Amino acid sequence: MSRLNARLRNFALSLAFLPLMLAGSPAFAHDYKLGDLKIDHPWSRATPGGAKVAGGYMTITNNGKEADRLVGGTLLSAGIVEIHEMAMEGSTMRMRALPQGLEIKPGQTVELKPGGFHVMFLDLKSPLKEGETVKGTLVFQRAGTIEVEFKVEARGASGGHEHGGHGGGHKH
Repeated sequence: MSRLNARLRNFALSLAFLPLMLAGSPAFAHDYKLGDLKIDHPWSRATPGGAKVAGGYMTITNNGKEADRLVGGTLLSAGIVEIHEMAMEGSTMRMRALPQGLEIKPGQTVELKPGGFHVMFLDLKSPLKEGETVKGTLVFQRAGTIEVEFKVEARGASGGHEHGGHGGGHKH
């Protein structure tokens, strides 16, 4: 009986430390902090073979007292990374590059999501495959550059329940 108790005790200890082990794992650590900025769950959608573009999405919160601006980035499998916006112009949805980047005001949370603000990955060298993570960087005007990993979700992912419930739009 003492061997069984020892095994149960060891198993219980293993379970107790599991959250700590997972929190340090890159596969589970999907929030990033750079200065006063918090970047939550960078992700992209899987692309079909031959696709040359993809979008990058996340939520960015500015906890500081000064505005910052997402101005660019990199992705290992993309030749060019730009900041874009999709918006209605009359009855037509249009996408445009934001050459000055995307402002994140003090105290503001901005959601980059399909159909809105997003990071545009151009000149893809290979398809993004569901389940993989793709290394890249985000560049902010004030805070600087941070390395991130974009988790590749299913082609139809929308940023809802697949991403910890990040829904909605801009929160001020």
